[in-house]
Amino acid sequence: MIFFNKDEQLENLGLGILDATWAAFGTLARNQIALTWVVYDPPVRVNTGGALTPNAFWDHSVRGFTYRGVERIYPASVVKLFYLVAVNEWLEKGMSQTSKELERALQDMIVDSSNDATSLVVDILSGTTSGPELPIGPFETWKYQRNIINRYYQSLGWEEMDTINVCQKTWGDGPYGRERAFVGELLENRNMLTTNAIARLLHSIVGGVAVSSARSQAMMALLKRPLNDISPDAEENQVTGFLGGGLTENAQIWSKAGWTSQVRHDAAYIELPEQRPYLLVVFTEGKAQAKSRDILPFVSKLVAEAIASL
Repeated sequence: MIFFNKDEQLENLGLGILDATWAAFGTLARNQIALTWVVYDPPVRVNTGGALTPNAFWDHSVRGFTYRGVERIYPASVVKLFYLVAVNEWLEKGMSQTSKELERALQDMIVDSSNDATSLVVDILSGTTSGPELPIGPFETWKYQRNIINRYYQSLGWEEMDTINVCQKTWGDGPYGRERAFVGELLENRNMLTTNAIARLLHSIVGGVAVSSARSQAMMALLKRPLNDISPDAEENQVTGFLGGGLTENAQIWSKAGWTSQVRHDAAYIELPEQRPYLLVVFTEGKAQAKSRDILPFVSKLVAEAIASL
């Protein structure tokens, strides 16, 4: 059972937003965008500083809209959200110990989207390291260890996690050695996520029930993006060209973006003054879409306007 209720009002608004987006961007095909949008109607049970128990939080229903929300898509750096939650779970359970280097890596992985930092985080999560190719036996063991992150997400029992793959590092130039062998000849084992799976994970963080209330709040602090203190020509600030780019400066956003030469994605929780808070995950695929710094802000602006109409 999907974690939100489908809703006719949001369905109509969401389809209208998609139609306007396709009309504005002629190169964007119907199968090159996926979207999940969740609205928090009053009484708002998110971003409360962890005031709710997990049972109280999950029993409280929310409404949403999704388009192609179950399609498996390469997530680029949005996968770092999954590594952030997993590390906090490991620390909470005593499976890993914190250190200055791990704290620095988590900060750089989320705030700056550093791939080098992510490499350390994945090593700590899995007890594996990158390097030359391995003989068959040791490589089987290595692969089993690396898949511990997938096993953790399967163990949550959320149907949104059934089809995901979150066991690969993120790269600048791409994997080498055992990492190249692990991703598969045709990249068949690369990371894959759906916008619904990301929305559910972000929903749990915002709800204060991801790992623990205190850890959820710490994760939220890393995800917070300033809207009024960014250089517009900054290449990679995770706001310009993403969902934050479609918001006014008095909005608040907590987000994790991802982009390559083939995709441009963002996942965000957004609060507008005097409006219902909401969660929005938008994935776009294709070279033209990846280059476009206009599509995600355009969608974000239309969703913000729709929220104001509720």
